[in-house]
Amino acid sequence: MDESIDDLRERRREAELGGGEQRIEAQHDRGKLTARERVEYFVDDGSFREFDQLRTHRSHNFDMEDSQVPGDGVVTGYGDVDGRKVFVFAHDFTVFGGSLGEVFAEKVCKVMDKAVETGAPIIGLNDSAGARIQEGIDSLAGYAEVFHRNQLASGVVPQISCIMGPCAGGAVYSPAITDFVFMVQDSSYMFITGPDVIETVTGEEVSFEDLGGATTHAEESGVSQFAIADEEEALDDVRRLLSYLPSNNVADPPRVDPADDPERRDEELLEIVPDQPRKPYDMQAVVERIVDTDSFLPVADRYARNLLTGFARLDGLSIGVLGNQPRANAGTLDIDASLKGSRFVRFCDAFNIPILTFVDVPGFMPGTDQEHNGIIKHGAKLLYAYSEATVPLLTVVTRKAYGGAYDVMASKHIGADVNYAWPTAEIAVMGPQGAVNVLYDDELDAAEEADAEDVGARREELIEEYREAFANPYTAAERGFVDDVLEPTETRPRLIADLHTLRGKRADHPDRKHGNIPL
Repeated sequence: MDESIDDLRERRREAELGGGEQRIEAQHDRGKLTARERVEYFVDDGSFREFDQLRTHRSHNFDMEDSQVPGDGVVTGYGDVDGRKVFVFAHDFTVFGGSLGEVFAEKVCKVMDKAVETGAPIIGLNDSAGARIQEGIDSLAGYAEVFHRNQLASGVVPQISCIMGPCAGGAVYSPAITDFVFMVQDSSYMFITGPDVIETVTGEEVSFEDLGGATTHAEESGVSQFAIADEEEALDDVRRLLSYLPSNNVADPPRVDPADDPERRDEELLEIVPDQPRKPYDMQAVVERIVDTDSFLPVADRYARNLLTGFARLDGLSIGVLGNQPRANAGTLDIDASLKGSRFVRFCDAFNIPILTFVDVPGFMPGTDQEHNGIIKHGAKLLYAYSEATVPLLTVVTRKAYGGAYDVMASKHIGADVNYAWPTAEIAVMGPQGAVNVLYDDELDAAEEADAEDVGARREELIEEYREAFANPYTAAERGFVDDVLEPTETRPRLIADLHTLRGKRADHPDRKHGNIPL
């Protein structure tokens, strides 16, 4: 027995070395952790249990039978994060560059299947050169098997991808299907075709970083919701994100013991929204003064900055937060904001996370670029996402809510449970100046043609009349379109009371296979 035990221990030691000491050192020289180091850092101490540590590939092409490494380039298993079970796979770049082959894919699929069966999140730590060319079509089949599992797990358990090295070609589709993508600055990248291929085909020269680096995907494409300075910080942030999420779609989001007074009233809210309707302010400052102190976690905060998204807590309860950001393009909704918002709303709805929306929206972004690129169908995605949501929906109009954008931003008419407005709210078809230009066009044109001296004064008079009649919260309140007009300092305690009341919400929608969101 002693010899057998020694043999087992030696095999395990060999597997833990992956591609060997020299390649581990090369990984460290790049400023990167190994797959095992990442897993051990990520999960609670001593909690990781590994699957298939001794599996090897079955390929005989290109003398591959002479290059068999236990584990076959991916570490898979489960562990705890803050005492909650998660399943993890981590590409091992020291073994065949982390490339995916048949057995590699089988290991990943196994851990994904177990996660769905047991109702636990899936965390993928990606660092791979892509498909293992030596295994040919078997590698492509393996990728497709993984993609299929991503689809089956979507909306059932949270899926989070952390890109910690190369991710190219077919490898990018699995992270793209997952719920959240983290990228590490200066060491990770994602693209379908690399710079060399692009230069050959199109003549365009581009660097790896500009083509698919963390900054590019966090700011330009929106593929990544988080761009983090280093690997340890990225893994810490994944842990923090998980603290807001339930383990699966039939579980409630976790609640923490609240350290903040539910009756707290922040007097600074009285000064945040300017009296001038076009003057910008920071919607995140509004959010942070209403939710539990230090609980707001921005999501995709470098992409489509005109719409704020993130997670927070109210009285210890997890919520998703959206808000128009007047500091960026006046908070208008455009294509990018619509895509960002609809994806976030649908995630929250899939995982029983109530949604709090702050509204200050002058409308949809005008222009031929927006129209020609499909603002109609993309804006409809956000409308669709809110309208199909069955989780508690709470809405606060802080200032402007004009036109169709008012309808889209979780209005009462598309299913919001609680809608409030502040006294500064202007809820109308359009802004006073634009409305006067439409309603009194003939009168004002005639006055200008006659060189009437008081035409400017008359215009201002009409604008003020329209504002008093329509650009306020009280017309909407009279019709029941907002449930109450609140003093800003009343907002936090009122929302907390509503959230506790709505936790038992039940929604009954018609039976169907699925809707047809305007993709």
